[in-house]
Amino acid sequence: MAAVHLRIGDLVWGKLGRYPPWPGKIVSPPKDLKKPRGKKCHFVKFFGTEDHAWIKVEQLKPYHAHKEEMIKINKGKRFQQAVDAVEDYLKKAKGKEQNSDGKGDSKGKKTPNKPLKILEEDDEDLSALKDPSEKDLTDSDPEPSAIERLGAGPGSGFKWESSPVKDDPHFHHFLLSQSEKPASSMEPISKRLKIVEEVTGSTSIQAADSTAINGSITPTDKRIGFLGLGLMGSGIVSNLLKMGHVVTVWNRTAEKCDLFIQEGARLGRTPAEVASMCDITFSCVSDPKAARDLVLGPSGVLQGIRPGKCYIEMSTVDPETITELSQVITSRGGRFLEAPVAGSQQLSNDGMLVILAAGDRTVYEDCSSCFQAMGKTSFFLGEAGNAARMMLILNMVQGSFMATIAEGLTLAQATGQSQQTFLDILCQGQMASTFVDQKCQNILQGNFKPDYYLKHIQKDLRLAISMGDMANHPTPMAAAANEVYKRAKALDQSDNDISAVYRAYIH
Repeated sequence: MAAVHLRIGDLVWGKLGRYPPWPGKIVSPPKDLKKPRGKKCHFVKFFGTEDHAWIKVEQLKPYHAHKEEMIKINKGKRFQQAVDAVEDYLKKAKGKEQNSDGKGDSKGKKTPNKPLKILEEDDEDLSALKDPSEKDLTDSDPEPSAIERLGAGPGSGFKWESSPVKDDPHFHHFLLSQSEKPASSMEPISKRLKIVEEVTGSTSIQAADSTAINGSITPTDKRIGFLGLGLMGSGIVSNLLKMGHVVTVWNRTAEKCDLFIQEGARLGRTPAEVASMCDITFSCVSDPKAARDLVLGPSGVLQGIRPGKCYIEMSTVDPETITELSQVITSRGGRFLEAPVAGSQQLSNDGMLVILAAGDRTVYEDCSSCFQAMGKTSFFLGEAGNAARMMLILNMVQGSFMATIAEGLTLAQATGQSQQTFLDILCQGQMASTFVDQKCQNILQGNFKPDYYLKHIQKDLRLAISMGDMANHPTPMAAAANEVYKRAKALDQSDNDISAVYRAYIH
């Protein structure tokens, strides 16, 4: 079979790890983003997502030659949307070529064999791709030295014509989510990703936007247990069931289980029974005390733990609680992972959470299909306790930011400025985000239906401040925000959304 030459601008099917082939376009990487050492690969922009990744050349196939094959084996809604995006792109590209030909301006034309090539002439990292006469990267010329770090298990029946490689879902890659921004805005993102790889050794289980990949999940054959059906847990369980997992549920308020039983879940009478019946048991509860009671209390998880059983703590708690739970679970021969989630009720329902995992790496790998079902990406951060630390830092920033936004809205009102105009200006500047827009709109509408409980963000601020004290690190901004949330709780806002912190400023 003749080698297929790929270059910047080519449309391809790219496969990464265990994930199904996805349509993409080979693009030039940001100038500061170096190609992974020892790998012959291309930087690919995936259609239907905002994501990029380095993909090894033997994991790439020409788009048109394999289109029919791919459409037959991938039926997900997101996949079809991605294919539609490719077709729209081709139509627009064809229209531009026709317009260029009509003008008769040879300078404006692009050569037929590389109509959309965007490689810079001085790009040393990809200089081998400049011309077909030079040495090309081909799918028949894999680089053996890099194979051991590439995951290439067949996805949805697709077989790659390359030498066998190790099936490893944790392909070390650089993932960007700012694809349409100028290179300058991508620099801190790419640098930060490099630091995560080189310094902490953390990895991500996702290759690209998992909402695009969710439609093709192959659920694990392990029995899954889930304890806690609150704002976050309900959405997680719903997505596990939708993707075909066998799930047994338990909740302190038993009535909350009814809906999931109707959707196909099984009912566990106690946490101990769930842990004993299932191979992997998740829990997602409100605070450190609830997490401890669930494991150590009467009929608790610990009573159901046997050698080989897996327990995954998804609650946002302090590192000390994680250490304690890890020790008692492993003392019974169990395997422990912490996996708190960043997100909200809506993101949980949509399967778009970000999972931060730490602890037993083999448990993390065993939960691959579960994490794909519930989240858009997941990170493995090393030893148990690291995920709790990272989660508290993230929530400390979010809570402090929300309090500052509320303070700005009320100051605008106090000085005779339009709050709506303040929001309109804010959403046109550098701080524009879906989070800011939604929270501010809800405040202006007086809608404080919980998407993330105010009492929980205050708990996270308190725990983050305590963590700072133990590390002898000042947290004055978090401390100030914590006082505002405590006032909001005193005004009976605990069970409202975090945006109800606004009411602490108007009473």
